[in-house]
Amino acid sequence: MTQPPAAPRAVRPRRVVTDRRGGRSRPPYASFNLGDHVGDDPADVAANRERLARELGVPAERLVWMSQVHGTGVAVVDGPVDGPVPDTDALVTRTPGLVLCVLAADCVPVLLADPVEGVVAAVHAGRQGVQRGVVPAALAAMARLGSRPADVTALLGPAICGACYEVPRAMQAEVGRVAPASAVRTRKGTPGLDLRAGLAELLRGAGVAQVVHDPRCTAEDRFLYSHRRDGVTGRQAGVTWLG
Repeated sequence: MTQPPAAPRAVRPRRVVTDRRGGRSRPPYASFNLGDHVGDDPADVAANRERLARELGVPAERLVWMSQVHGTGVAVVDGPVDGPVPDTDALVTRTPGLVLCVLAADCVPVLLADPVEGVVAAVHAGRQGVQRGVVPAALAAMARLGSRPADVTALLGPAICGACYEVPRAMQAEVGRVAPASAVRTRKGTPGLDLRAGLAELLRGAGVAQVVHDPRCTAEDRFLYSHRRDGVTGRQAGVTWLG
């Protein structure tokens, strides 16, 4: 009797956000800096990335990084990549075990997952990314792989909060035209931006029903890197994969 083919192994989306503890980098990057473009010792960054892979239980070559440019470039990847994907602010895959990585130190790491179709995305969304539409671009790339927004869940990782992110009024207005909920007042009463609030608004408007916030503010939490607070500093990572 012919046996039916085995059902494919179930995979589920996984998401992790790192902080700055437990790595090898020295000040001002101390200590778990994962950014290789900020002036840190390349050997220390490589050791930190190896540790990340070890903790996730994957080979280091399964980590996929981006050369982020605050744009709307989206890359769909189906296997390991030699070096960072150039001029890209969003990665999408449906390949199990391929770990998508987004670096941030005030911008929002957005981790998207469709557990029904088996598609995940990692998105770098700063002020310019929100304004230019990097998250809708990532959702569109997921849709081309069969994903539906109603099946997508979103995690908005730690980022600078609206109470801390002071910007000129004209800049606030530019972003607010795209994402009105992002326009807020800082704790000093000056014009500010809450990028996570704006992104949540955009995601829900696109049909994404579940949006989860990591409430930590990078400028306030010393366990997180913040460019606005420190200037020269490292980068934490948001990572997502199908496991």
